[in-house]
Amino acid sequence: MNPLSGQVMARVDGQANAGHLSRMPTTATRSSETQLHIAGELLLPLPEGALWWAAERVLVVSDLHLEKGSAHAARGQMLPPYDTGATLGVVEQLCAALKPATVISLGDSFHDRAAELRLPDVYAARIKALTDGHDWVWVEGNHDPDPPAYLGGRAAKVLRIGSLVFRHEPTGEAGEIAGHLHPAAKVKGRGRMVRRRCFASDGARLVMPAMGAFTGGLNVLDDAFAPLFPEGLMAFALGGERVFAVSARSLIPDVARSSRWRL
Repeated sequence: MNPLSGQVMARVDGQANAGHLSRMPTTATRSSETQLHIAGELLLPLPEGALWWAAERVLVVSDLHLEKGSAHAARGQMLPPYDTGATLGVVEQLCAALKPATVISLGDSFHDRAAELRLPDVYAARIKALTDGHDWVWVEGNHDPDPPAYLGGRAAKVLRIGSLVFRHEPTGEAGEIAGHLHPAAKVKGRGRMVRRRCFASDGARLVMPAMGAFTGGLNVLDDAFAPLFPEGLMAFALGGERVFAVSARSLIPDVARSSRWRL
């Protein structure tokens, strides 16, 4: 039995296979999918780590950290230079399948302020194709407080659409969709541990997982999450083709680790 299976709470309408991107619904959700209600809106967390708001045709991605590999290489820490291409590939597939009217990139889209200057032309062209094809919003992040100058799209510090508010660093506001913390869930089942990136929510607000290929994760039991979810939270862990709802009682902490590590 998968240790992530069967952990469901009341705020989840369903739990099961999200399917391949080619079969993903564009205007409605299936009853078998994990669905979230935040501030009265029905949202679909996707196994790629993105969030789909079908009613508004809004796709939300978070913490892409494009060009993180080249940032480390510039400091002498050599990593494979493929993270930007891999991350963009996921976003491109989601956009092709869902055909969103609006794409919100929820901050830390780039790993640092100089990332746009290091961006290979081929990746710049792919980003420009995405921003030209959608109403693309770059939400300001702590790694990228300035929007890209030559890649299209529009910039926002905070974006409000209906009852939802989109920002990078979570404040705990009701209706908030945020990123920054890179939530991850760790569970134990049948003698083995599983640690996955996840969405974190209490039904009133949501923190999204990081989507960047080279990004890590902070355990949702870390002290950084407590002020945002004073009544507790539920994790929605990313699987290969589905999102698993994990109740708070099933979560376990990592080995003692400071919450002050750099995201």
